[in-house]
Amino acid sequence: MKISTTALPSGEKIPTFGIGTWRMGEQRAHRRAETDAVRLAIDLGVTLIDTAEMYGDGHAEEIVGEAIRRRRDGLFIVSKVLPSNASAKGTITACDRSLKRLGIDCIDLYLLHWPGSHPLAATIGAFEELRTRKKIRHWGVSNFDLPDMKELSALVPGAACASNQVLYNLARRGIEHSLVPWSLARGMPIMAYSPIDQARLLSHRSLKAVATSLNATPSQVALAWLLRQPATIVIPKATDPDHLRENLGSLGIALTDQALRDLDRAFPPPRGPVPLEVL
Repeated sequence: MKISTTALPSGEKIPTFGIGTWRMGEQRAHRRAETDAVRLAIDLGVTLIDTAEMYGDGHAEEIVGEAIRRRRDGLFIVSKVLPSNASAKGTITACDRSLKRLGIDCIDLYLLHWPGSHPLAATIGAFEELRTRKKIRHWGVSNFDLPDMKELSALVPGAACASNQVLYNLARRGIEHSLVPWSLARGMPIMAYSPIDQARLLSHRSLKAVATSLNATPSQVALAWLLRQPATIVIPKATDPDHLRENLGSLGIALTDQALRDLDRAFPPPRGPVPLEVL
């Protein structure tokens, strides 16, 4: 099934469906299955892969590196620097470590994992230096609420930040009130992590009812709903081949008007400002 694209502020188009790697690399016994899952995702047409130096203390990046060896072309690799490492020099050092673990020369999108204690201007300066050195192509942030984004935009041109990766799913729609409109107005896509709320959504009665009416699974409906949102990228993690194929099946789910009404009733949009939720 064809994966749609959305545009970064630069105009470059990237896929709206990718694979996440949070919690990968934490147990050596699972490493082969996790590597095979990333390889299978690529075989099935997934080209966006999200990881971070924090995941598995760097082992998730190693898994991605192993999976993409000799097939780097055409992939869009996202990784993140820990806030504790995000000083002017620390960001560059951390990026070099990530590049080594990934086995690549350049990260496509490099994110600050969440706001930290190092001056934001220093982190952004390091990002720009990495971009000049061609070690990253784009940079962005993760877990930034609207006040954080406004602080960021006051430091740099609005088009410099490529994306904000945040917690977003049917059960956690708070960003729709302020953060999403602000981002869309600047052509900045949202990257939604934990799109099925770490499987908590799957047992929700209303979601299951909608899924049954559409001859789909709850996870497919939850992902299809996110994929309908403007400029939104979803990055579900799947290490089981059947689960991965099930997630990809969301690309073929057409949500009816009735289904959308039922989902809004079960998971109402925010009526006012909501602080950013994180996991």
